[in-house]
Amino acid sequence: MSNSTSDLHSRLLRVSEPIAEILRRTHYTPQESSKVSTKDILLSLLPNTSPPPRLLNEEQSLASIKSLSLACALLSSSRSSTHELLSWIPESLIVAGESAFSEISRDYFSENKRLLVIELLPVVLPELKDGIEGSSMSKDSDAEDVSAAMARKPVGYAILAAHQLRWFVTQVDKPSLSKVCNLVVPCALTALDHWSPDVKRQGMISFVHIAKAMSSGDLGPYGDVVLDACCQNIASDDEIWIHVVELSVLLVTKLHPFNPRSSWYERIMNEMLGHLERQPRNKERRVAWLTFVEPLLNSLGLFLLAHFRRIFPLFFQWMHSDDGETVLLVLERVETIVKLTWIRNSPQIPRLVEELVSLYKESSMRKERDEIRTLIFRILKLLHECKGLQFESAWRQYQEDPNLSTVEEYIRGLSLSEPREPLVASEVV
Repeated sequence: MSNSTSDLHSRLLRVSEPIAEILRRTHYTPQESSKVSTKDILLSLLPNTSPPPRLLNEEQSLASIKSLSLACALLSSSRSSTHELLSWIPESLIVAGESAFSEISRDYFSENKRLLVIELLPVVLPELKDGIEGSSMSKDSDAEDVSAAMARKPVGYAILAAHQLRWFVTQVDKPSLSKVCNLVVPCALTALDHWSPDVKRQGMISFVHIAKAMSSGDLGPYGDVVLDACCQNIASDDEIWIHVVELSVLLVTKLHPFNPRSSWYERIMNEMLGHLERQPRNKERRVAWLTFVEPLLNSLGLFLLAHFRRIFPLFFQWMHSDDGETVLLVLERVETIVKLTWIRNSPQIPRLVEELVSLYKESSMRKERDEIRTLIFRILKLLHECKGLQFESAWRQYQEDPNLSTVEEYIRGLSLSEPREPLVASEVV
């Protein structure tokens, strides 16, 4: 970094001027209830137009760069946010912030944004952590404590700090992120433990990136703490459920990849299933779970048998959902479970065959008809191969049905390819 105070100050003023100019002409009226003005915060982070009174050492110079970088991070993070504190920010202001950060990187790190972020993390993360903790509370607190926490410091500050945290964390990839693990993980955990769903969401997105970029060895010392935080958040608001599921599955399969006996698998699966059982008709929750749960199923393998009595009733209900996305995801997960377990010693076979036949007939009028039937063919053939007599017993009542002749041929191996038969009137049930 340059040792010239005036040179540094003039550079920061130059790169921040477009931000200041757009901010001045952008109309913004903060919500009275939030007690936080994002515009005022952004203006306070921009360099002062007055020249500094004395020479700055390297630490002070970095602090000047840090403030402007925090403003740029807040602007850039608003691109993927719909929160009222950030949704007012126009695209031109976001672009100005991203351009300013790129210019700072070019001046000091040869256009390497990652190096500038890594340089800033030791001074940025403690400040962001304090900003999030300002309105946090203990896990056993009640609604009155939430009011007290908000009176102590408006939650808007924590929401903005969490967005900045997410932006800084997601700028760094492996192996660099592992080198700052001791800084990043505690800060992200603070966001994960916050009572506000808006803060939690940013913490979870940060942790998803961390889990993908770090090795299990790097995450190991924090593993139980983070997994416990995931379990605590499974019974969360709809808006963050998708992040909870993705993060929980990602972490447990990464930290315990060859240990399905780990109590964490049992706890996470039971927490998720319990929550799904309470809201089985919630489309967003079931689609999120079905989308991200595959690695968890693969890691559990035969241990899935212990969960059949809870999984299959949900599957049987979801198979007949109105939305095709749910139906296809359920069939894909059923196929996975059959391959992994061969449904050993399970009373679910007759009911599964019955539901698949019913869905086959129902699908005649669906736009996803071909995809649904292809999956049904494959599942029934797998059941025929792995269950033998038990499958034959369940299938016997359907083998003479003329509407199922194509299925019968495929199961018996008389058809060499997955059928794509035309729709006929007799199939409309």
